[in-house]
Amino acid sequence: MTIPLKNNPKVSIVIPLKEINQNLKECIDSCLKLDYPNFDIIVLPDKNSKDFKSSSEKIKVIETGNLTPPKKRDFALDKTDADILAFIDDDAYPVKDWLNNALVHFKDGEVAAVCGPAVTPASDSLRQKASGEVYESFLVSGMHALRYKSQKITLVKDYPSCNFLIRRSIFADLGGFNTNFWPGEDTFLCAAITRKLNKKIIYDPGVLVYHHRRPLYIPHLKQVVSYALHRGYFVKRGLNPTFEITYFFPSFLLVGLIFGFVLALFSHQLKIAYLALVAVYLLLVLIFSISKDLRLIRSTAPKALSSGDGNRRRSVSTLSKPQPLGWGASNGLILLKFLGIIMTHIAYGFFFLKGLFQTKLKEE
Repeated sequence: MTIPLKNNPKVSIVIPLKEINQNLKECIDSCLKLDYPNFDIIVLPDKNSKDFKSSSEKIKVIETGNLTPPKKRDFALDKTDADILAFIDDDAYPVKDWLNNALVHFKDGEVAAVCGPAVTPASDSLRQKASGEVYESFLVSGMHALRYKSQKITLVKDYPSCNFLIRRSIFADLGGFNTNFWPGEDTFLCAAITRKLNKKIIYDPGVLVYHHRRPLYIPHLKQVVSYALHRGYFVKRGLNPTFEITYFFPSFLLVGLIFGFVLALFSHQLKIAYLALVAVYLLLVLIFSISKDLRLIRSTAPKALSSGDGNRRRSVSTLSKPQPLGWGASNGLILLKFLGIIMTHIAYGFFFLKGLFQTKLKEE
């Protein structure tokens, strides 16, 4: 049985990155403004930069050499005596009460890890915001959309490591991420927590970070391709914490589009049916592309939040709530999102299938 933590346990915020960059400064500045006293920040670049000067005694910069993010996080294990390891990406930054909101859950000895949404910041470009809204869409992320927008407190079985806090003792017992895979390393850690240890991973909307997106289209799709390839391979190997039929939906769509088109060439009736189904799909994508904008237009003022809300959406709901864009920008966002959802489906569907038939990935 895991022992509940003492008051104000020490937290090490671990930031793995390739090289020192401008996003890191934003991340560190936000971390230093946290309303929690007992923490330090471990920055893990391949090589330190002469231009980077630590602005606080809380910051430790440790060169790791050419390691992947999961290997860097494993590396941090021996560099701290903290009770909790808080993983965050260098292109993300936390809200002020990030740690306080997370540490509440560690009072329960059965909770091994805590996570929260990584929402798109208002400062992102239009194409970055479009990428964020593609990920937020139910048509793309399904029940996993809580990774990109605030939803109620719940248990999860798989979660990205860009906003993930874990007991150091458990991380050490599991040998860290203990995998060469990246991305997808978090799947192995979460599977070990929920399957091997039978412990809980809590999602709380108050454990919120802002995460800069990769803009549509090429950078966004490169990320999707990498996710899909690894997810397909993990499904083949039985490495996912849970089997979800929704993983296959983009591939079903892609195969249906290709074979439907071929069959439609030989039959007028099949051609009509094929075009009708394609029209239904495009209509669904359009509806999901404009639905968020319609909700924003209808909301004329922010609603007061109950202080006794059991799901603790708290002030986070207003912090992460997007503001309506101007007419031209809104139209541009809708078009980007519409095309982005379609291209994400096609890219994910193809590379998920490729992962299923892959005999080995480059990390092995």
